Amino acid sequence: MGKSAVEKIVAVYQRSQLSISKFAEVIGKDRRTVTAWIDKLVQKEPNADVLEKIATFFRYPSRIWDEECQGKEFAELLTAIPKEEIKIIDEGYLGGLKYILSHEDKERFVIHPQFPGPMYRDTTVPRVYRTQSSLEIEAFKKERIQKMLSYAFHTTEWYSIKSLLSFCFSEIGNFYTQAQKVQILELMIQNFHENYNKRLYFFDSYSRKIYGLDTAYTSINIKNGVMFFKAPLESVFIEVRNQKLIEKIHRHFTFGPEAPVHINPEDATAVMKILKECIQQGKGLCDAYETLNHHTAYAQLFKNNISLALHPKLSAPKERER
Repeated sequence: MGKSAVEKIVAVYQRSQLSISKFAEVIGKDRRTVTAWIDKLVQKEPNADVLEKIATFFRYPSRIWDEECQGKEFAELLTAIPKEEIKIIDEGYLGGLKYILSHEDKERFVIHPQFPGPMYRDTTVPRVYRTQSSLEIEAFKKERIQKMLSYAFHTTEWYSIKSLLSFCFSEIGNFYTQAQKVQILELMIQNFHENYNKRLYFFDSYSRKIYGLDTAYTSINIKNGVMFFKAPLESVFIEVRNQKLIEKIHRHFTFGPEAPVHINPEDATAVMKILKECIQQGKGLCDAYETLNHHTAYAQLFKNNISLALHPKLSAPKERER
């Protein structure tokens, strides 16, 4: 015998992980009604309005309520991602540039996989990778750079401390000269210093398990309910329009108790200034750490990102009030 509508509602509730109160609010019923369904005290079929509210809120197709929708089909519909919420953008390098510009037209909230972001890199090292180019491509890149360096453009950018240290001191996979590193840091310092339209975060990807958040370019537009990230293929993006997921990720990077441990954005440019001076003075990673330990309150975050083999050479992080 197949599941009744009430049994299907209970299955949806159990999978939702919502509280009884929240689930009751979603369907416009009181707690007692939901409890009665869970405890199998009521067998009366719910009205169509309740079924429609559940399907709409959880983005399920209405056919989950069909009597013949049972077993494997019902289970698959509960776990399947609605196709309209996922879109693959594969329009070539130029098409990818146009796509980014259209979705980051007024402002942007970006989690970068590495430091610096491609926009800052392109101001200094225009042809790092073997990508196609044309006058139109270069014009779009220039337009993007000019727009995002504008004082009034709103941008929030997150980078891992690991990627910042790799940019400054790594001898592997680092194609920047000393002069280029200094030039990029100076540009970013100028762009973010005392500009309330722009916020820069460096987060510690080793203080808690958040692996994955710093491995792909991820752009979130919370106002328009769209998020996209870079696929592991050249010029291919995955667009997501699942409001619940977008809000969850956005909240993770904006709500204090949930956010990754990070350097206060008001201190980000000061940290970059210190690192820039270390590069200019030819200091290595360990000496740069000691300088950061002396001048900032963030030595522990930097130490978390330095090889354990080097820890015996590092002084203990000084405790300072932030």
